[in-house]
Amino acid sequence: MYVATQTILDEIVAWKREEVARAKSERPLELVREQAAQASPVRDFEAAMRARGVSLVAEVKRASPSKGLLRPDLDPASLAREYESSGASAISVLTDERFFQGHLDHLRDVRQSAELPVLRKDFLLESYQVFEARAAGADAVLLITAALEQGELEDMLRIATDLGMAALVEAHDEREMERALSAGPRIIGVNNRDLRTFVVDLATTERLRSMVPEDVLLIAESGIRTRADVERMVAVGVDAVLVGEALLRSADVGAKVRELVG
Repeated sequence: MYVATQTILDEIVAWKREEVARAKSERPLELVREQAAQASPVRDFEAAMRARGVSLVAEVKRASPSKGLLRPDLDPASLAREYESSGASAISVLTDERFFQGHLDHLRDVRQSAELPVLRKDFLLESYQVFEARAAGADAVLLITAALEQGELEDMLRIATDLGMAALVEAHDEREMERALSAGPRIIGVNNRDLRTFVVDLATTERLRSMVPEDVLLIAESGIRTRADVERMVAVGVDAVLVGEALLRSADVGAKVRELVG
C-alpha cells in the first residue's frame, strides 16, 4: 500500500523494482547477456533522428496511467507497419505491463514487422533491463533521470553504448537536465510531462532548450498533438518529437503521421 505523499513516479518505481527482481529470478543476468549478444544487429536510432529537419518517433502503447485505455484493439505489428509506411523515423514501444499494459513481446513484434529503429520505453532501473532490451531486439533505450541515481544513470548509459544501442536520456527540469548532461549522452529527451504529477506543458522544452549543447540531439516528448505543436518545437531547435496519444487515438493513424511530419 502506498502512502498519499508518494508521487506517481514513486509508485511506478517501487513496483518496477519488484518486477525486475522477479524477472532476474526467472531469467538470470548471464542468460540475458548471452541473448543480447546474439540479438539481431542494431539499427541506428541516432542516425534516424538526424535524417531530416524533424524526425517523428511514433509510439506503440495500449494505455497510460494518466489517460487510461488509448487503443483497446492494439496490434503492435500492424501499427508499426503503418507508422513506417506513413513516414515515421523510429518507433517507441511501451513495455511496462502494470501501468501501460505493454509487454516485451510488443517490442519483439514491432522489431520483426518494420525496418525502423525501435526504442524500448519503460522505467529502466537496473542494467539487467538494458541487456533485456537488447535481447528483445531494441535498438535504443529510454533512461529517465528522475528515476535513477547518478551512478546508475552513467552505468546504464555506458552499457547501452557498449551494446551498440542509443540511449535517450530524459529530463524534465533544470536540475535533471544538469544531471543528464553530466552523464555525457548523445541524445537528450525533454519530457513535457512531469512524471510526479503527469501535468503536461510544452513550455518545458522551450525553457530547457538553451541548456542542451548543439552537438547533442534533442527530442521533445509528450503533449505534441498537432502540426502546430511540432512547429512550435522546431522553432526552438528540436531534432525530433516523440508522439503517442495523438496517434493512438486517431481514427486514421497514417494521415496523422503525415500531418505531424509535414
